[in-house]
Amino acid sequence: MEMNILLRLLMAHLLADFALQRTSWVKNKEQKKAASAALYLHVLVVTTLTYLLLWDWNKWYVPLIIGSTHLLIDIWKCYQKNTLTYFFVDQAAHLSVIMVCWQFLYGHIDLTGLWTNNHFWLMVIGYYIVIWPLGIMIGKATEKWQQAAQMNAAGLDKAGIWIGRCERILVLTFIITGQYTALGFLMAAKSILRFTDKDEMTQKKTEYVLVGTLMSFASAAIVGVIIATLLK
Repeated sequence: MEMNILLRLLMAHLLADFALQRTSWVKNKEQKKAASAALYLHVLVVTTLTYLLLWDWNKWYVPLIIGSTHLLIDIWKCYQKNTLTYFFVDQAAHLSVIMVCWQFLYGHIDLTGLWTNNHFWLMVIGYYIVIWPLGIMIGKATEKWQQAAQMNAAGLDKAGIWIGRCERILVLTFIITGQYTALGFLMAAKSILRFTDKDEMTQKKTEYVLVGTLMSFASAAIVGVIIATLLK
């Protein structure tokens, strides 16, 4: 029952903040800031939907708390740059309020148990390793080929870094969950890159990308096997 309340509160937020919030409202908030009528209409939707999905008329103050804090957070966000970082901060603030309200309703739930849970920390460490340290390690290992692999056409800024992080996250997730078939599909998708061009510079670039890809897969797989073994 307690988890069901949390899921309903989260669903209310997700519906109100994404599915039911029109693009015109977002643009209006960006232009008029705290004076935007769309801002207050959006908060009304958040409050109403939270009230309906909570479905506990005796807890009428919970939707009011969530709605009022949503308003304050959104006003703050209106004056920030429209970047991915501020988007994550905004969503983290909203979700934190929901978690606090849920904990207030069911204070006997011990969320601190997660802090001493070995499985939780193994997962955190595993994903941290594949996102940051392995990326640095692979970059250092392939550094001597970077100069020779440069092409005339510039690629997207830091696209390779993010591609590597995403593939390592997927590899780790598939190994931990035992989805080895999905891992095979991922490997097959990466194999689309072929040596079809005889141009020397293109071949060097292709070889460099393949070396980096294989190192990324292999290192993430090793971490995944270690984490999966420790989780048993």
